[in-house]
Amino acid sequence: MRTFILAVVCQILLLSSVVAEANNAAYKLRAGDTIQISVWGEDKLPKDTKVLPDGSITYPLAGRVEVGGLTTTEVETRVAEKLKVYIPDPQVSVVITNIEGNRAFVLGKVVKPGPVQMTGPMTVLEALSIAGGFDKFANLAGIKVLRNTPQGQRVISVPYDRLIQGQDLDKNIVLNVGDTILVP
Repeated sequence: MRTFILAVVCQILLLSSVVAEANNAAYKLRAGDTIQISVWGEDKLPKDTKVLPDGSITYPLAGRVEVGGLTTTEVETRVAEKLKVYIPDPQVSVVITNIEGNRAFVLGKVVKPGPVQMTGPMTVLEALSIAGGFDKFANLAGIKVLRNTPQGQRVISVPYDRLIQGQDLDKNIVLNVGDTILVP
């Protein structure tokens, strides 16, 4: 019996740690993302709304709601709190319908310059590949990543020639939202 109880307790602890890890890894909304908000029993409320550049949305009865950096579960809670004034015990559901805000940019001497949609963690080499590779005039020794930080813009050199040889792989950095790769 003790073994059974111990096994059940271990199972519960394991499950709770998996759920906690899933919450930490959940996508966080950014400016440009589109979400669909549904309130059970309130079909007249609009469904789709886009996250504004300041990280907020405007939703009827709830007004302005800060959602930037939040998960859909956190947005459901925030919207429900604001709707409680008008709707008793609102049941809110939020679904991400478009992740436009999750982009980096590749500019310069590449085949397809422009925004690169990041659907998950993406490295410099992956973004360069999505941009179609280099044109014949590209200076592969001068590739840089421009990254905005609270302290200002940071410039990160990318040793492309060493990366493709399997060296300095730690320099194949994971891009942040809004990073710009420059290929001179």
